[in-house]
Amino acid sequence: MDKTWWKESVVYQIYPRSFCDSNGDGIGDLKGITGKLDYLKELGVDVIWLSPVYESPNDDNGYDISDYQAIMKDFGTMEDFDRMLSQIHERGMKLVMDLVVNHTSDEHPWFVESRKGKENPYRDYYIWKDPVKGGAPNNWGSCFGGSAWEKDEKSGEYYLHLFSVKQPDLNWENEAVRREVYRMMNWWLDKGVDGFRMDVISLISKDPAYPDGPAGLNSYAAFNFCANGPRVHEFLQEMRREVLDGRDTLTVGECSGVTLEEALKYASLDGKELNMVFQFEHMDLDFDENGNKWTDRKCKLSQLKEILSRWQAGLYKKAWNSLFWCNHDQPRVVSRLGNDSAQYREVSAKMLAVCSHMMQGTPYIYQGEELGMTNAPFADISDFRDLDSINAYRELTEKGIFSREEMLGYLRYKSRDNARTPMQWEDSENAGFSTGKPWIMVNPNYHEINAKEQVGREDSVFSFYKELVALRKERPIIVYGDYRLLEPESEELFIYERGLEKERLLVACNFTGKELAWELPEEMKGRRPELVIANYPDAQWADTLMLRAYEAVVWEWTLD
Repeated sequence: MDKTWWKESVVYQIYPRSFCDSNGDGIGDLKGITGKLDYLKELGVDVIWLSPVYESPNDDNGYDISDYQAIMKDFGTMEDFDRMLSQIHERGMKLVMDLVVNHTSDEHPWFVESRKGKENPYRDYYIWKDPVKGGAPNNWGSCFGGSAWEKDEKSGEYYLHLFSVKQPDLNWENEAVRREVYRMMNWWLDKGVDGFRMDVISLISKDPAYPDGPAGLNSYAAFNFCANGPRVHEFLQEMRREVLDGRDTLTVGECSGVTLEEALKYASLDGKELNMVFQFEHMDLDFDENGNKWTDRKCKLSQLKEILSRWQAGLYKKAWNSLFWCNHDQPRVVSRLGNDSAQYREVSAKMLAVCSHMMQGTPYIYQGEELGMTNAPFADISDFRDLDSINAYRELTEKGIFSREEMLGYLRYKSRDNARTPMQWEDSENAGFSTGKPWIMVNPNYHEINAKEQVGREDSVFSFYKELVALRKERPIIVYGDYRLLEPESEELFIYERGLEKERLLVACNFTGKELAWELPEEMKGRRPELVIANYPDAQWADTLMLRAYEAVVWEWTLD
């Protein structure tokens, strides 16, 4: 398997609004990020993925872009960006930008022109349709609730918005749109950025017939129904030719609704499209049977293992994996899959890190994950800022599907705002994030959970992540080895083996709060393996492994 830097890297995602505020206005900014680069260098990460910092009305926290080549004033200036990029490169790290080109803001000059009339040259930059039977062109739902179509009273036509009504979808069938996108991408690469994370890139090609989806289609099903359209691979191959060929970049596509079969096209090692994709099968396991994410369900471990293992095996030597539990759209993993109690928070956070980072693929760390940050105790709907959460609360309580208390409980468990509370730097006011009033509540547990307390403490979650990151640079088996799942039916243990030539790794993770026994397979008994990493200080090897609550341990040996 060809060795490349982006396979061997660890990526750290920064959500700039919540990372570090340098000027006391309560909003994180580019100068704040620059001031914390030594922290990321200490952690050992190779690449920073920066969520959008472009000019935006901020309807969807910056994912509604009104100018792709300007910086949102909340975050600073282009000079601030250039200095940050220079400082990142000086420390030997790389910067990946968020590319949001399925849609723009309705305040983007293209859309302002587009809605002026049917004859406007920018009309075809977006997807406009005549009404059908006096209503929306089809039954597609917006990901943020309600119809995906908005009627323009002036023309009588509808425009498509798979997300907010203020995020009209671009018409990728129009070659002029694609040329504009490629020109903009080349501008950023010429500036020195090192790649792109491509937001909902699997949605850019729509079925030209715009058919109705399945009866009773809800918004998330509609979202997936539109994925992997007929020309998406053609468009991405064109992007590769026009922008990426000849440049040494990292490209990762957010591909909701992606199948393993499609991922083999998006992220094939032949290099025709992207380096890797984010798939979300494992993130959707706690949805209900109707595809509704607003639940407090826990996923079954056997299902989680089946999905992750299928992707490990299916992409091996054919395409490349991305490994993640957390991002700006997901709740905190220690509250979702681990145990965020004072007793088990740190040990379960470390266990989840081992489970993910020891698989094949490029690991992604979301800000605060390396501290074991938890979901927040939001008390009222007024505490939330996420458009998706607020819309869902309003829609589902007004329809009587959930009571207000039920819905608040689901939001506390699943809202995207759990990931967006400010980074917890220290135990001073506002967790050291800002000297002003933060744009969203600070999790009150910052007194116990913060970077200042953890950096330098040998048994902290931070130190454990630092060790995991370093291991990838020392042991090629972690990056390039094959994968074999053991105990697939267990609802308590996640155990797998990695292999590269004669080297073997055994990764054993206990997903429960109780001690469990696991008898080694015969071929492993009698060996004298080396302990690679463990989240308890006294891990013991034996023919029957005793795994304590949320214990994770990795052993290595060489075949005879």
